[in-house]
Amino acid sequence: MENEFAKHEKDFIKIYQEKGFTANFHFKNDKLITSETKNEYAPNDIYIVAEHRYEGMSDPSDMSILYIIKTNKDEKGTFLLGYGPSADLEVAEFFKKIPKSNVSNDESITNE
Repeated sequence: MENEFAKHEKDFIKIYQEKGFTANFHFKNDKLITSETKNEYAPNDIYIVAEHRYEGMSDPSDMSILYIIKTNKDEKGTFLLGYGPSADLEVAEFFKKIPKSNVSNDESITNE
């Protein structure tokens, strides 16, 4: 199976895009915004349906989390967040505000 060999964020992003998670999100003014539709989302509007954590191959302090997201407007996409020493604290705080009831691992490709 292809995802057994996916070692990097870009490999997982490609697999999720093939499954329909194609929206690109960026963070601005305490909201996640889709690049195409310009819809804005607060933490309560976001559902994390999978997440994957990575450490840098050459530098273990180079860490990131890939969030697989659905929204209350049925947009689906991914968001890659650096964490550890390189973390954007505002974005990290946004993701911490997402209600625990909106977080699952239901669509993780590692469950297949």
